Order: sequence, then structure tokens, then C-alpha cells
Amino acid sequence: MAGDWTAQPREPAAGPREPEPGRLPAEVTGFVGRRRELAELAELLAAARLVTVTGPGGVGKSRLALRAAARSGGTFPDGAWLVDVAPVQDPLLLGHALLEALRLTDGTARPPLDVLTERLADRRLLLVLDGCEHLVEACAELADALLRALPRLRLLTTSRTALRASGEHLLTLAPLPVGPASERPLSERPLSDGPTPAGGLPAGELPDAVRLFADRARAVLPSFQVTAANAEAVGLLCRRLDGIPLAVELAAGRLRALSVEQITARLDDRFRLLTGGSRTALPRHQTLRTTIGWSHELCTVQERLLWARLSVFAGSFDLEAAEYVCAGEGIEPEDVLDLLDELVAKSVVLREDSAFGVRFRLLDTLREYGGHWLRAAGEEPRLLRRHRDWYLGVATWGEVEWFGPRQAETAERTELAHTNLRAALEFCLAEPGEEQIALLMAGTLWFYWVGCGHLGEGRHWLDRALALDREPTEARAKALWVTGYMATLQGDLGAARPALEECRRQALDTGDDRALAYAVHRQGCAALIGDDPNRAAELFEEALWHYRTIGELNSNVVMAMLELGLAYLFQGDLDSGELWFGQARELCEEHGEQWAYAYVLYTTAYSHWLDGAVQPARALARECVRLNHLFHDLLGIVLGIDLLALLETEPSGPGEPGDLCEARVLQGAAHRIWRTVGTPFLGSRNFFGTHRECAERARAGLTEQEYEQYYEAGTRLDLDAAVSRALGGGGSADGSEPGPGPCSVPPAPAPSPVRNS
Repeated sequence: MAGDWTAQPREPAAGPREPEPGRLPAEVTGFVGRRRELAELAELLAAARLVTVTGPGGVGKSRLALRAAARSGGTFPDGAWLVDVAPVQDPLLLGHALLEALRLTDGTARPPLDVLTERLADRRLLLVLDGCEHLVEACAELADALLRALPRLRLLTTSRTALRASGEHLLTLAPLPVGPASERPLSERPLSDGPTPAGGLPAGELPDAVRLFADRARAVLPSFQVTAANAEAVGLLCRRLDGIPLAVELAAGRLRALSVEQITARLDDRFRLLTGGSRTALPRHQTLRTTIGWSHELCTVQERLLWARLSVFAGSFDLEAAEYVCAGEGIEPEDVLDLLDELVAKSVVLREDSAFGVRFRLLDTLREYGGHWLRAAGEEPRLLRRHRDWYLGVATWGEVEWFGPRQAETAERTELAHTNLRAALEFCLAEPGEEQIALLMAGTLWFYWVGCGHLGEGRHWLDRALALDREPTEARAKALWVTGYMATLQGDLGAARPALEECRRQALDTGDDRALAYAVHRQGCAALIGDDPNRAAELFEEALWHYRTIGELNSNVVMAMLELGLAYLFQGDLDSGELWFGQARELCEEHGEQWAYAYVLYTTAYSHWLDGAVQPARALARECVRLNHLFHDLLGIVLGIDLLALLETEPSGPGEPGDLCEARVLQGAAHRIWRTVGTPFLGSRNFFGTHRECAERARAGLTEQEYEQYYEAGTRLDLDAAVSRALGGGGSADGSEPGPGPCSVPPAPAPSPVRNS
């Protein structure tokens, strides 16, 4: 034995948050008006399965959809989930974006649509697809496919144009009411009981656009009120802005420096300039663009420059990223913070809080406007390369930090950067001469694709990059072994083996010892899954020799050690297996590694079971499931649950029988997860041996009805409920209703623990 592994597992660092039932962002500013539209949208959602909120940019489609989704309450037991479509530029990544938003691991080589329809089959939830106009055809096709396959699903989408999908119901969102010019002056309206600041006009008597202006104005000027003295000026300004919420908010942001009358006068002058003097019939899209342009003109030269440069970011970004990408040639790095602060104050940039501090984001409409100026200035190519360089650094540093005590933090930080990593990869694949960097970046992100449940998307980027450039470089070699590794985990050995063999041949031809080590290592994984533990052991031994020779030490090396131990275990050599597990464990503890450590827990638990130590095995297997759940690693989760099912069939103490009913519930839960992991594992004599052993014991000790009943109950558990059940937290058969309770029946006569061979 490699030591006493029955001690209490070490406490891991705080990891990624576990999934919650629904995932909508919190509102940062107050929601004003739209009572009629909210009521109408609620009626549409109750009657139709696909509802699209349409309207021009800046009219408030997203806010209305999110407010309606948040108010849906108990209508959707499995929650309401936001999918931000706007940053997704490649239609082929739309399905992956849904998987990511739903926190579903895309662990197979199957199309994301297949995974979605399977994983959501028994769920009743609302999906909000926000910002579909640039992928309207792909969104329509996906919506149609999902609604046909998932009868309990409802979709709420926002787009500047209709999807034109079957069964779509439209809600066209108009700007906020401003009150006609002929209406009785605000200052002369009768008072009401509505809330109002001291000295101000009653809020209930103000048009929604005016109320929005007042609300946003108080954010920059806390003493601001709509009074009898300024009511007409505010009303006129809101009419000039056509009641477009984004335009109103931008104008309100100027109150720090200008009065309402000054804002109106300046805006009025700009409207005259752009419309030939006509102020009565301004197209709404022109009004919004005019308002944004006016805000742009009121910015300083440096603020305008930063606004344009920030347009290269997709989604949110932090200060450090903005300083690196946007500084230089007119902006000093130390000036970026103050300039960002000014753009936040002017409502051009949004401020968001995260677990890692403040982040920033441009609204899509403002990003588009900034991008126009960036292209006009001829700066876009340089800024896109700066953006690419920063996120290549994020990937590279993440790979380094993955093997260390900040592993869980690295996972979350990379998740926050995911949208920008996509944008950087897309730039590399679309820009001639950048193909090698695409290979390098996609390969370097192996830790994120594999460790955080994004295998399908990782394969997407790697396959595209490998097809573009076949030059035998180090970057291509890395992309090849990462592709082979991920294809193996997906059960796609037909793609894995050729990729790994090409990597090995190229490494031998070019003298790339590092690539050779990784290629041989991952060939060992393919052999292990293919039930050839003897060959696998040879390859792992060779890979470890190469790793030692070149001084390589990271999570991959640790995995090679425990995989070698597992190969010995499958050959019946417990002592050699325990020896390698012990070495892997020591390295994990020394470096604070958690992801590979979870697999060490599994292999050691399996070894303990073979040696008859049931209680220690159960504790280790549960910790394995818990840790893997933090990283969203489906393979690690299902291996642990399957082992726990088998351990349930063992006596829990002297004279205490095992719980065969609970074992079958866990087996059913594991089966549902196995289908999303990969078919070779299901067919592997060694990896699936615990499942078959458990099934045989349960069949011998249960009636046929019990055998099927408890298994079926397990298949109705979603991932979170399955994990809770495996960890001893009970659970329900379908995530909401109690399933069959545990039963105690005499176990079938079981042989002493056997060593699989």
C-alpha cells in the first residue's frame, strides 16, 4: 500500500459555484414602466412556446425579456436561463453557447443539439436567447429543432428582426411613452398618491420616458428631481429622443456637466444638422445613432479613442485587459482607469461586479458605434492583434496556473474570459498568417476544454485550426495531441488514434521530445480505454520516461502516473497500482492540484474496494464526485457514482446488508450521465466492470419489478440531483418529486472482491 488514504480528504480551495435552478443576471438599475408590455409578454409566454421581442436597438428588448423571465416564478420548475447570443459570431458555436449557459458539459463528439435534447428531455424551463439578429437563421433553426424535441421547453428570444420560425409569436416593443407635445404641461397635471421625491412632481403622473430620465439622472446627480420648473424641458428632451431608453439614459448621464435645457439645446442643434432642419419626423434608428453620436462628440478626444478601442472586446473585460489592449498611441496605461471611469459616468460603459473584482462591458449598440470609428481610424487590425495577444496570454498563464493551488480560481477566470477567447480564436482563423497562433491558443486551452467540460467546443476550434495549416510546427504538434486526447475522452477513437499517431511521427521527424511524450501518453489512454492494459502500461512507462527526461511536471504527468497505476490494477497488480497512486497523490498535495487529485481519489477508492476496505473506498469515491462536480468534469463524476453504486451493495457493517435499491438508483443516474460521456467507456470491460458487477448483485437480490423501478428512478435524476444523491444527500427521482425510498434486502451471495482482468 502507498500509505493510509482513509484520512479525511483535504479541504479544497473555493471552486466554481455549483449550478442553481435558473441563471439570470441581477438587475443593476431600476426597471421603469412597461407594465402593459410585461403583462402582454406574460400572456404570450403562457400561450405560445416561442415568443420573440422585436424592436430597434436601444429600445429595451433585453431588459423587458429578462424582467418577464424573472417574474415567471414557479411557472418553470427548472428555472429561466439566459443565453447571450450577441457575442457568438460562428453559427456552429450557437449550440455550445447554449450548453455553456445551461452549465451542461459538452463531453461527447455528438452535435450539441443531440446533447441538449437528451439532457433537457424531462425539464420544464424557459430559455432566453438574447440578441439573435446577427444569427437569425441559425437561431430559427435551433429554436425549431429544440421545440420539436422538447415539449416542455419554452423559448423567449430578442432580436431586431423576427426569427420567422414555426409557431413564433411576436411582441414588437415601441419606445417609452413621452407624452404628446399638445398634452397638458406636466407642471399643471393634478397631483396623485404616487411616490415622489420631496419637492418633485408625483412619479405616477410622469410619462415613462420622463420617469426613466429622472431615475438615471439621480444616479449621477442625487439631488435631481422633475419639478414644475424643469418639467417641460425634461419632457421636450425625452420627445427629442423619441423615448428610446438607451438614448434617454445616455442623455441623463450628461447632467454632471450640463443642465436639462443645455442638453436639449445641444441635442436639438445636432438633430438639425443631420436632418436638414426637420425636427418632427426623426426615424428612430437615426435618433438613437444621433444620440450616441452626440454623446461621442461630448467625450474628450481620449475618451472617444478609448471607446473605439474597447469595441474589440466581446462580452466583459477587466481593467488589466483594457490597459494592455487599449493603451499606447494617444493613451498612457495609467490614464485608462480614469478614462474608463468617465465612460462609465457617461453610461457608455457598464460596470459589473464579479468574484474577481470589477469588470466592464459595452452595450452592443455602443460597441458597434465604437467599432465604426475604430475602422475609420485604421486602427482595427492593430487592436485586434493586441486583443489576440492578451487572450493568448490568458490561455498561456491559465495553463501554467492550472497545476497549482489556484486551479479552481483559474477555471473561473478562464470562464469569465471565454467570450473573448472565442473572439481571439475567430480572429486568428479568419486572418491570413494567424493560423499557427490559432493552433497554439486552441491547444494551450486544453486544461479548460478538458477540465471544465468544454470538449465539444475545444474540438470545434482545433479541427478548424488543424485543417488550415499543416506545417509541422510545435503548435501543430500540440494541437494534434490535445485533439487526440479530447477525442479519446469523447469516445471518438477513430479520430483520436490517427491524430496521436501523426503527432508521434512528426515529433520523431522534428526532434520534438515534448510532443513525443504527450503523443505516447495519450496513445496509452486510448489503449487503456480499449481494454489493452498491458499495452497501455508500456506506453505510460515510456511517456513518463520522456517526461522525466525533459523535466516536465504538470497535471498531465500526474494523470500519466495514476493511469499507469490503473493499468496495473486492471492487470491484477494492486501493489504496483497503489505505488503509482501514492506518487500521484504526493505531487497533488505538494502543488495544490485538485482536478487530477479527484481522479487519484477514484483510483484509490477502486483499489480499496478490491482490497475489501469498503468504508474508506466510499469516503474517497464521494470526495471524488464532489471535486469533479466543482470542475464540471462528467467523466470523473460518473466513474465515482458508478463505483458508489457498487459500494452500496456491500454490507455497511457487521450483520447489516447492503442497500441494493439505492445501488440501482445510482446506477440509473450513472447511466444517464454515461450516455453523454462516450461509448467506449460503456463497452470497456475494465471501466464499465463496476457497473456490471453492481447490476448482477442487484438482480440477484431484488425482484424484477424492484430492479427496474429503482433504476428508472435514477435515470430521472438530473446531474445535480444525481450528485446530491451520491454524496448521501438523498434526492428525488426527477429533481422535484420524491422517488422510491431506500430499502434493505438481503444481498445476493457475493464473492470476495475480485480483481478485474
